[in-house]
Amino acid sequence: MSNSERPKPNMNSSAERTPVVIIGAGLAGLTMAIALGRHHIPAVLFERREATLQHPRADGFTPRTVEILRALGFEEDLVPEHEPGFQLRRARVESLTGKWFEELAWNEGAKPTPASTGADAEYSASPYSGARVPQDILEPILLRRVEELGTIDVRRHHEFVSLEQDDDGVAVSIKGPSGATSTLHADYVIAADGHRSRVRESLGIGRKGHGVVNSVKSVLFRAPELAPYLQKGFTQFTIDQPDLKAFLIAYQDGRLVLHLPNNREYDAELLQSLVQKAVGSSDAKLEILGTSQWDLSALIADRFCSGRVYLVGDAAHSLPPNRGGYGANTGVADAHNLAWKLASVVRGVSDPVLLETYEEERAPVAWLRHDQIFARSDFKTLQQGRGGDNAQLVQEALDDEAVEFGQLYRSRGIPNQETGLPDARRPREWAGQPGTRAPHVWIRVQGDRISSLSLFQEAWVVLSEDPQWAGIVAQVRGKVNGLELKFVGVEQDADMDPRFGKLFGLAASGCTLVRPDGYIAWRTRELCEEPVAALTQALVSAASLKDRQ
Repeated sequence: MSNSERPKPNMNSSAERTPVVIIGAGLAGLTMAIALGRHHIPAVLFERREATLQHPRADGFTPRTVEILRALGFEEDLVPEHEPGFQLRRARVESLTGKWFEELAWNEGAKPTPASTGADAEYSASPYSGARVPQDILEPILLRRVEELGTIDVRRHHEFVSLEQDDDGVAVSIKGPSGATSTLHADYVIAADGHRSRVRESLGIGRKGHGVVNSVKSVLFRAPELAPYLQKGFTQFTIDQPDLKAFLIAYQDGRLVLHLPNNREYDAELLQSLVQKAVGSSDAKLEILGTSQWDLSALIADRFCSGRVYLVGDAAHSLPPNRGGYGANTGVADAHNLAWKLASVVRGVSDPVLLETYEEERAPVAWLRHDQIFARSDFKTLQQGRGGDNAQLVQEALDDEAVEFGQLYRSRGIPNQETGLPDARRPREWAGQPGTRAPHVWIRVQGDRISSLSLFQEAWVVLSEDPQWAGIVAQVRGKVNGLELKFVGVEQDADMDPRFGKLFGLAASGCTLVRPDGYIAWRTRELCEEPVAALTQALVSAASLKDRQ
């Protein structure tokens, strides 16, 4: 039966209704649930597994992800950062206890960072250093917060079956623990069900990219006797033996995982012997905790949305593990980008056209990161000889700081955006360009020394060193219905370098408008003519406002 022949979902039936359904309780789905909950939007979160997957998977998270988690209310006690000065280190070794050949450059082949002088030389793009928390530890932390919010109904052991949608909503069929199928009606559906997303497949959305790069067999184990070999600051090891090519990761909680090519049949005895070979000791006491197999793939969905259904995380983009940490971290940022927009639409503040900016902004990010993975030494050779529709142009490796913090959004949500700009730059080179993440700078607000990033949570924020913008913002606030708009008067001590105006590209009388996700929507470098009208129009455009007084 074709889509056109299928019966329309009956949104007026007595079936259960909710504004949002989220399919999948991985990192992207949990981030979406938390962000919606902080905006007081009810949702139902379905997860097919009964418990969190007991495998570390991602072994750390970038400073940008820590920024997002802090904005969502997760402080240091819940998501601790790396120690100051921490740097991920990788070595090529014969075995962990055997010969160590060399330290491998973390981002070999990346474009060199331009030399800086003075205050710029000491500038850090983020106040955070990243978090080395395994994914299977972080997910339960996020889940507890979801349950504490009280607005999200979490249902485990519930599996997606199908969906039907029309202009009024989506009817989602779910199979529960008993095997019975029920239907729930939602205004919107978020597909966060992983790279084999059944939701994406049900919508007929294809994918392109480098495809499946490799199939991997992973062995999770403990070996306390090996701890002395992990005291040098190295946590990742390329195992290089004539008859064993593998990759070993050491986690902070004492667990290790060995990644092997999934090109043969493995039994327990063979896996035990290969782990011993990789660590270089047949006498080490090993506790095998579990195994898994997975495809290392690079595929981007042709569309990130279909009607009222939106793909986030691996459902939208499968990115292989790499030194930039583009996989799980990218999914967290997807959810952070979409949640405030969805909340504004569900509350009736914004026109649904705002949701189109999700794909406009996040699909190019996924593609740039896809291509940057294959421009780096881990996968660079795979750029060659990949003809056909899935081939991407070979790219020069960009500076890590540019890829993580400095990617440019282009969408209708960035009014009057300049043209001809690059896809990514380092934050201080952008100098507050609309469409980029608002830069980190130390400022004083009501006497407290804070990072500018701590200001960006659920509200729109206007920042300026000129106090007359407080009155302007107050007038604009009265012209926009339902939009939370704050003014922050910026002050800096004499020793706070770099200066706010320099990083945000503003004169003392100018202002910048920052979205709830911390991205700059608009700015005026100096106090403009008719500032109330200018700021009001910027908000109307950037938030796709439906009504204003």
